[in-house]
Amino acid sequence: MMDRDSKIYVAGHRGMVGSAIVRELKRQGYENIVTRTHAELDLTDQRAVDDFFEAERPEYVFLAAAKVGGIEANRSALADFMYENMMLEMNVIHAAWRSGVRKLEFLGSSCIYPRMAPQPMPESCLLTSELEKTNEAYALAKISGLKYCEFLNRQYGTDYISVMPTNLYGPNDNYHPEHSHVLPALIRRFHEAKMAGIESVTCWGDGSPLREFLYVDDLADLCVFLMNTYSGNETVNAGTGKELSIRELTDMVARVVGYEGRIEWDASRPNGTPRKLLDVSKATGLGWTYKTELEDGIRLAYDDFLRNPVRAER
Repeated sequence: MMDRDSKIYVAGHRGMVGSAIVRELKRQGYENIVTRTHAELDLTDQRAVDDFFEAERPEYVFLAAAKVGGIEANRSALADFMYENMMLEMNVIHAAWRSGVRKLEFLGSSCIYPRMAPQPMPESCLLTSELEKTNEAYALAKISGLKYCEFLNRQYGTDYISVMPTNLYGPNDNYHPEHSHVLPALIRRFHEAKMAGIESVTCWGDGSPLREFLYVDDLADLCVFLMNTYSGNETVNAGTGKELSIRELTDMVARVVGYEGRIEWDASRPNGTPRKLLDVSKATGLGWTYKTELEDGIRLAYDDFLRNPVRAER
């Protein structure tokens, strides 16, 4: 278990997940937190990462840094997503091992599981069948990261764990019109349509895919909980165990934002994986459960969007 004065490195502290972990650590009284911006430390630069770990010697590491994006971003930049995520993961995990980090927690994604995995998806279904093509590159990189943690544990006796979150949303999300995930993209589109008085908004696909969403501060709570209580080679799913259709989500976001126009669907656009619900019985069995219901979380996310015009414009 981490002591209150333990030296903790949070990689990716400016992102949605990393910033939530920093908030949760501080809320629980951890103050010896080390961070670096991308300008200060390029995690794809192996020598720079090695030098950082040699100089700072953190005891615990939360690896939340990643190159992320929605369906279109993943499809159009396959090589970039695979290279950047593979490099930064391997560099951080390897440097952590070389410098004697006591424990590392790797943050992955539910996209690691097969396209047609059993629903809800247990941790054990990893690598049992084909991945979803629209985010295959990102998934392969994340699988490599969690497997490297597992292999270090098995070969060298390290205590490295992996957490696989479902779709996340909340403070510090990315609202870019082309590179964001579905929920923040809907918040921005409905807000802009409301402000401009646009009579209809067209959404991708047919609205049928089923998705699960977890408020990012709930994930951060789980991450700190697992760092203090869990050890094991198998990853731990992070979610709510509840799902809804994209059409239902779209109606909910429009209601929260206050958009009253028509919602139309472009079925020529890809839907992505038909269903993605995590089996969260392992996390529940360990003593954790989520706290924030989806509509309440969307209200909090929309408030964050309105308070942060610079991020809303990027």
